[in-house]
Amino acid sequence: MEKWFEASTTSLIAIILTAIGIYIATIIFTRLAGKRSFSKMSSFDFAMTVAIGSLIATTVLSKSVSLIQGIVGIAIVYALQIFIATLRRFRIVQDIVDNKPLLLMIGEKILHQNLIRARVTEADLRSKLREANVLELSQVRAVIFEATGDIAVLHTKDADVEVEDWLLKGVQK
Repeated sequence: MEKWFEASTTSLIAIILTAIGIYIATIIFTRLAGKRSFSKMSSFDFAMTVAIGSLIATTVLSKSVSLIQGIVGIAIVYALQIFIATLRRFRIVQDIVDNKPLLLMIGEKILHQNLIRARVTEADLRSKLREANVLELSQVRAVIFEATGDIAVLHTKDADVEVEDWLLKGVQK
């Protein structure tokens, strides 16, 4: 237990220099790869963010991983993310990599089977409706469990306005 509170000056300097190096490398790779690197547009993007965080932590704190090895590991993950993002233009890759958005409500009707599929409770749904400032269920046009895990609430007070089909394209019903 007493080793938890021990650190040599050399090990602290190594951690500081490694943290600075990996931080600079991450900024450079993020600038090269673009903002999508840390988006949460798909499950693959989320996995990328977790992998980068893990590689940074391991590189900074583990004596068994050198700064160069950490930078190479991060470079590979960024390269994979760019490669997959490029391939996502093809439907087959989208089907493998991306989650599909799922309709939870259409108008005032709650789609209970879809709530179960999405593992969303009615309490979660009510919370999202309140967050979207829905005052009456009659205002709801659609509620969608997005591929990112977010819940989008499409609503209006105007009873004549319907959701355009284009906005629901690709949403599982």
